[in-house]
Amino acid sequence: MTVSLHSSGRINKLQLKNRLILAPMQQHKGTQEGHATDYHVQHYGRRAADVGLVIIESTAVSPEGRLYQDDIGIYSDSHIKPLSEVVKAVHAQDARVFIQLSHGGRKSQPLPSERLLAPSSIAFNAEYGLPFAASEAELALLIDRYRRAALRSQEAGFDGIELHAAHGYLLHQFLSPVANRRTDDYGGTVNNRLLFVLRVVTAVREAVGPDYPVQIRVSASDYDPAGLIPLQVADIVSRLEPLLDAIHVSSGGITPVRPLDVHPGYQIPYAAIVKSKTALPVIAVGGIHQSALAERVVAEQLADFVAIGRPMLEDPDFAGQLLGKKPSSIH
Repeated sequence: MTVSLHSSGRINKLQLKNRLILAPMQQHKGTQEGHATDYHVQHYGRRAADVGLVIIESTAVSPEGRLYQDDIGIYSDSHIKPLSEVVKAVHAQDARVFIQLSHGGRKSQPLPSERLLAPSSIAFNAEYGLPFAASEAELALLIDRYRRAALRSQEAGFDGIELHAAHGYLLHQFLSPVANRRTDDYGGTVNNRLLFVLRVVTAVREAVGPDYPVQIRVSASDYDPAGLIPLQVADIVSRLEPLLDAIHVSSGGITPVRPLDVHPGYQIPYAAIVKSKTALPVIAVGGIHQSALAERVVAEQLADFVAIGRPMLEDPDFAGQLLGKKPSSIH
């Protein structure tokens, strides 16, 4: 049977009405305390009608891990109620909603009273400053922060969790030899660099149980000769596969270097490589803004789902246009 964007899909036991996903994008509208606001309720509710799944923006598991000081968080029980209102708004549009759990690591913007933590004391660039190499005790605390954030996510009513291990943030930093120069159990070999991520994923899975969707977002290429390449990332994903339900494939972010050739669907080959190495559903993202291209991704099984980002910021009806449900000039 040929799969189309209109086809239903599954992540774990969760049924999604179609193959389109709203990709997570920072909104910079959180309160000083990290709470979601009515802006988030309106923003996500307005964009949920024509997608099967909404993944809300990067949500900090720890206060010092916010990417920006106006980001939202889920490191306090007080965050649960505002986030539950976002969930209700998305559910009212017959869509499902995941939360993206994140810690920025060396790309965080902590308060002066907070420590900038990373695998190693290597700055991303001069703007972010020199991070502290996290101690094993600090890493144990961070693992527990992810665990507690996962439990709060369930309590808020989210249908699943995405762990942000892409774009140069903390989990990605541990995976990449560009940012991880540790000499203890958390650095060196691929297995060692995977250890912190494995412990985070394990803690989250144990907290939420086997039937609750947990997926991970990865960068398939570091765009750096010393960094990760797609086949290596596919191998890393295969090692995590027993604990996960889907893989969201992006790229870049571990250094300020950007890809030179950004064309429509430029990350689709990365998703296809990961899909060739895993039995899990794979989400493709990045420049998939034409209906014919999006349909080809799922019809040719290059990926199982297509995530749409920036066009949905500009036009909340963009997904409906891709599906042919609303007037459009998209071809």
